[in-house]
Amino acid sequence: NIKVVGSDTLNNLMALWSEGFRGNYPTVKFAIEAKGSSTAPPALIEGTSQFGPMSRAMKSKESDEFEKKFGYKATPIKVAVDALAVFIHKDNPIESLSLKQLDAIFSKNREGGYEKDIATWVDLGLTGEWADKPISLYGRNSASGTYAYFKKVALFKGDYKDTVKEQPGSSAVVQGVASDKYGIGYSGVGYKTADVRVVPLSTDGEAYEANAENAYSGNYPIARFLYVYVNKNPNEDLDPLRAEFIKYMLSKEGQEAVIKDGFYPISKGIADENLNVASIQ
Repeated sequence: NIKVVGSDTLNNLMALWSEGFRGNYPTVKFAIEAKGSSTAPPALIEGTSQFGPMSRAMKSKESDEFEKKFGYKATPIKVAVDALAVFIHKDNPIESLSLKQLDAIFSKNREGGYEKDIATWVDLGLTGEWADKPISLYGRNSASGTYAYFKKVALFKGDYKDTVKEQPGSSAVVQGVASDKYGIGYSGVGYKTADVRVVPLSTDGEAYEANAENAYSGNYPIARFLYVYVNKNPNEDLDPLRAEFIKYMLSKEGQEAVIKDGFYPISKGIADENLNVASIQ
């Protein structure tokens, strides 16, 4: 049995990996619980899961609590690259947004320094039917690593507006925007559907699409690694089951599932580095 507790962003990918892995090892049973990245460290600490998928790195407090229990830190495995996408309705004509504008849309503090609050679409230059319409905000809940990462990078560590409609999962954010012509929301790019558009983003100058090339180069400003954490004692080998599953996630087949789910694969160099960190031959 393998129990997985953690990120909703990685939920579909963990399901794809579990199916593929069971093709090789049909007797292995998986139980996957995806309520947010912040649920991964406690489950690893309590021993109620073998794998903790997270759409962000562990916070120092989480890492310290793990180390306090075991005497060593949890081992991070980088499994994929994600461009955190900003979604608008497919009929919305906005061409691009800057991070400062994004901050003024979603945050009550405007730590990014934009000169005024952005509350209606006319504040972004839209005219006609859009001009007087309030911007409808969709986001993730506070247990989510995506929520934390967007707050840190796009909101310059500011606070979300109280009007953000918090959703339990990434697909719910996209569904919300798809059914709300004046909506805007954020989640992993892998959750894109035909009913929404992904807005190109800029820091100050040129705006970049949320795609693999721009994520790898660092031009797209809110790209990130996705992780799976494991409890690995540095003085002991991993048990064969966990070691094989990590090898599967990082294998050609495992990384093809990453592409299938709409994320971007890691390089061979990063895969080798992961295996080295986990002391897997």
